[in-house]
Amino acid sequence: MRPAWLLLLPLALALPARAELWGYVDAAGVAHFAPRPLDSRYSPVLGGMARALHVPGKADSGATLLTWLDIAPEVKAVQPWVREAARQHGVDAELLKAIIAVESGYQKGAVSPRGALGLMQITPETASRYATPAEAARLIEPRINIHTGARMLADLIRRFGHIDAALAAWNAGEGAVRRAGGRVPDIDETQAHVQLVLELYWALLQQSQPARAQRLTLHP
Repeated sequence: MRPAWLLLLPLALALPARAELWGYVDAAGVAHFAPRPLDSRYSPVLGGMARALHVPGKADSGATLLTWLDIAPEVKAVQPWVREAARQHGVDAELLKAIIAVESGYQKGAVSPRGALGLMQITPETASRYATPAEAARLIEPRINIHTGARMLADLIRRFGHIDAALAAWNAGEGAVRRAGGRVPDIDETQAHVQLVLELYWALLQQSQPARAQRLTLHP
């Protein structure tokens, strides 16, 4: 299987120059992400306008969300399981890290209105396909949640062939992607979700693999 970052290359080169990731870290240390500034607390983190992010209530006003992803205790606590799941299921740890950040902000007890659970916001339907019954009963546990999400992501990438389509299927369902001809469907929420994850994934790749990421950006 090709490394996932190779499947990202055409997308990274095609991302619009003005694509940005906005966010802030609140006084409680919780990170918030969005594809646009939702209110005055948000500052650009990725993209052409990216600059230092001021953190309310913190002395270090130069911290950014990427720095937060490096130092936050809740992020560090699950990194061994992220790396383990990445190795076992053949997906990039940086991609898993980006999905967790966007899906739950690393809040392990997160529950969505439609019942999606934990770090990767796994639905009961997903758990029935990608987790054993014993695992599904403990889906809120970080290690089980991450491994279940990694299995699903690896399967979606294999079947759809591209990360953007896999992320769209994650967000909108496989049927929506098939109806769109294997591409990201014309759904605003899904397109924003896919771009947000890809932007953060690309930034994490540049951060963790600077030499390789730099060469990738030089391709015509």
